[in-house]
Amino acid sequence: MTCPSRRIGRSLAALTLIVLTPFSVLGASAKAKAPVAEAAPPPPAKPTPYDDRLSRFAEILGSVHYLRSLCDPGKAEEWRSGMQTLLDVETADEPARRERLTAAFNRGYRAFASVYTQCTPAAVTAEERYRNEGATLAGEITARFGN
Repeated sequence: MTCPSRRIGRSLAALTLIVLTPFSVLGASAKAKAPVAEAAPPPPAKPTPYDDRLSRFAEILGSVHYLRSLCDPGKAEEWRSGMQTLLDVETADEPARRERLTAAFNRGYRAFASVYTQCTPAAVTAEERYRNEGATLAGEITARFGN
């Protein structure tokens, strides 16, 4: 198992680059494939000290993914892809954490999907603010918990 501080450092360093780039819901392709043989479930994962912050970060990624899909569709997939990378690195063997982070991403996506149906100046401003919050949060998590 990878050290949590190394995992978070690698995953957030990659995502910080995405978040800082100026101007998505996880779909079926992001779901884990069903195991062929039924195996014993892994023991519950002990929460990391940065799980709350990471959950907020996932929510921000979902929000920005949706807003980008409205205002800059060519770059929208970067956000969903970034979230998938975060899930793969952070929750490889922790299905409960994966579910929580996926739910946070989807919650962020739905929050803006219920408000914006087209790109407006307010949507562009919201996307910029969320991107800035995500960059700040990624920097704080990496500085405090990364190697």
